[in-house]
Amino acid sequence: MTTLDGAPRTGLRGGWRAAHASVEGVPRWARVIAHAIPLLVLPSGVWRIATAVLHVGGDGLRHGAGDLPAWLPGPVYVTFLSVLSELLAFTAVGLVAAWGEVFPRWIPGLGGRRVPLPAAVLPAAFGAAVLTVLGTVVAVSITSGVTLQGGRLPADFPTLTLHGWRLGFFVATYAPLPLWGPLLALLTLAYWRRRRGTGAAQPRG
Repeated sequence: MTTLDGAPRTGLRGGWRAAHASVEGVPRWARVIAHAIPLLVLPSGVWRIATAVLHVGGDGLRHGAGDLPAWLPGPVYVTFLSVLSELLAFTAVGLVAAWGEVFPRWIPGLGGRRVPLPAAVLPAAFGAAVLTVLGTVVAVSITSGVTLQGGRLPADFPTLTLHGWRLGFFVATYAPLPLWGPLLALLTLAYWRRRRGTGAAQPRG
């Protein structure tokens, strides 16, 4: 196995370290935020899977998946959504790691080349903006007891049907999500400033 920048590594531990190793010049606060974002998103994915697959919240398919077509099983949809969310959250690590500045060598045609600054900054900035607006609007609407369309929350919404530790678990898992957008915006700004003033990425030892 090789690292994301082509250096030899062996085993899963080596691959994990290579994926998370930050480059020189990354501020400590940026490293902390980049590695914290996937952890902030993880609890909501655990909740969705626990609700839809294990039926922790009662009617797991409704609470976890919403209105779905008959051909799409709720547990499949929820699991896919949770895994996709975590993968998207993990891209924040690329804003401090070598693979966010130099394409990994295993990518055909691009391996070893510099990642164009706009190709990294524009999607990250757009994602940060969307996540910030969406997270804020959703948090305010749920706190106010209304949907995004302005109507009352459905009778089977988790905050209305869950009680005790289940309600606390639901709130605790989703409460960190509004931080995703603002934290990603800070990382994007730091990435942009660093890339403008440095050359090739140098992974930390």
